[in-house]
Amino acid sequence: MIRCLVVDDEPLALHILEDYISKIPFLQLVKATTNPIEALTLVQTGDVDLVFLDVQMPELTGIQFLKISNGRAKVILTTAYPQYALEGYELDVVDYLLKPIAFDRFFKSVQKAQTIIQPVAKTILTESVQQDDFSTDFIFVKTEHKIQKVYLHDILFIEGLKDYISIFTPAERIITLQGMKKMEDALPEKHFIRVHKSYIVALNKIDSIERSRIQIGDKIIPVGDTYRDEFFRIIEDKNI
Repeated sequence: MIRCLVVDDEPLALHILEDYISKIPFLQLVKATTNPIEALTLVQTGDVDLVFLDVQMPELTGIQFLKISNGRAKVILTTAYPQYALEGYELDVVDYLLKPIAFDRFFKSVQKAQTIIQPVAKTILTESVQQDDFSTDFIFVKTEHKIQKVYLHDILFIEGLKDYISIFTPAERIITLQGMKKMEDALPEKHFIRVHKSYIVALNKIDSIERSRIQIGDKIIPVGDTYRDEFFRIIEDKNI
């Protein structure tokens, strides 16, 4: 969990960022404040990992804040003034968000921060997948209105359409703009296999295979020519 602080002298800007942070599962809001001195004190205690920092503030500018804090927390600058971007990057900020800030741009920025702040946590997650802790592993996918956690053991199959993919679980169909290749790379190959340009299936959810057709529940999924040999090789390895 990344502990976040929002510093901005405009209450509306604070509210928007608070709302955005609440939608991201790996972010935890420590405080949102219009007082940069109070914020600086919090950073210096070591209780904050990431600061969303306005540049133009009356008591203490964002640039002054950066210099005083001396790298104790990572910073994403949030401002309506693009001319401060170069100086911000020279002070090693993670990113520079121009107001008004769209959610997709915010999300991309915090993903970048996550790779910097939590590289160890990311490695642990990858290792846990490889070590077959399948019952507790999950992925996050961006849907229309939120970032949703999906447990790997719930996934039946994934269907790729023109501009989005659908993740099918026993309880629901989850639609995301994620691409098939990126999804395939994110899933452990021990448990999931691509069987068609438009389908990835969970091996343990296959009910039956007839010729080049897979049945999972009521769904019939074709096995494409490109994927047939590898699919049947894996199935043969699992035969007893």
